[in-house]
Amino acid sequence: MKRVLPKPFTFEGGEKAILLLHGFTGNTADVRMLARFLNERGYTCHAPQYKGHGVPPEELVHTGPEDWWQDVMEGYEHLKNLGFEQIAVCGLSLGGVFSLKLGYTVPVKAVIPMCAPMYIKSEEVMYQGVLDYARNYKKFEGKSPEVIEEEMKEFAKTPMNTLRELQELIADVRKNVDMIYAPTFVAQARHDHMINTDSANIIYNEVETIQKELKWYEESGHVITLDKERDLLHEDVYQFLEKLNW
Repeated sequence: MKRVLPKPFTFEGGEKAILLLHGFTGNTADVRMLARFLNERGYTCHAPQYKGHGVPPEELVHTGPEDWWQDVMEGYEHLKNLGFEQIAVCGLSLGGVFSLKLGYTVPVKAVIPMCAPMYIKSEEVMYQGVLDYARNYKKFEGKSPEVIEEEMKEFAKTPMNTLRELQELIADVRKNVDMIYAPTFVAQARHDHMINTDSANIIYNEVETIQKELKWYEESGHVITLDKERDLLHEDVYQFLEKLNW
């Protein structure tokens, strides 16, 4: 069976453009269904894939937030180069943090953070996320359980400077949330065990825009875009975008 690795995508549609951003250890598949939904309703959707993501985990730990931010900015410029003047940005988890950063760095039509952390529960939770990613990737490669265990032992010895840099990025964005004036829709899963869910309240309360909404998804976990309320989320994001003065 051929294993297909996720990659960046652009779904060309109408004159309204959305930049979609995936999470840490995730990939563009996290936001693909949402992009398809919006594209079918006339939106052009582009999703970059960050360096070190969707590739062997040994590569992930040698990249960091600066690399990924560069990928985000290149995604934004990609839409600009296609001729889009007005770009809304929507991101999951780390992608939500980047969507907020875009909100006070470049002109955006709207900001839609989904399950975006404003502080991390602990470095341990993040580290566990990296180990889970590594193990799942090795299974995806078709390696035997014995080989996986051996490689995981080696992988666990790798320094994880990325995690500290990630915490610094989140702290920096949190300090600047009150510089966001673009319309903002905050989506948060109630059963999100990856981040502290109070992050949603912090974002909602601190963005300076008058046009803002916060919605809790009572049945969903952290990867809200792929969870059981995804259809509702898709519709809510669409309805929010439709209210904007494009």
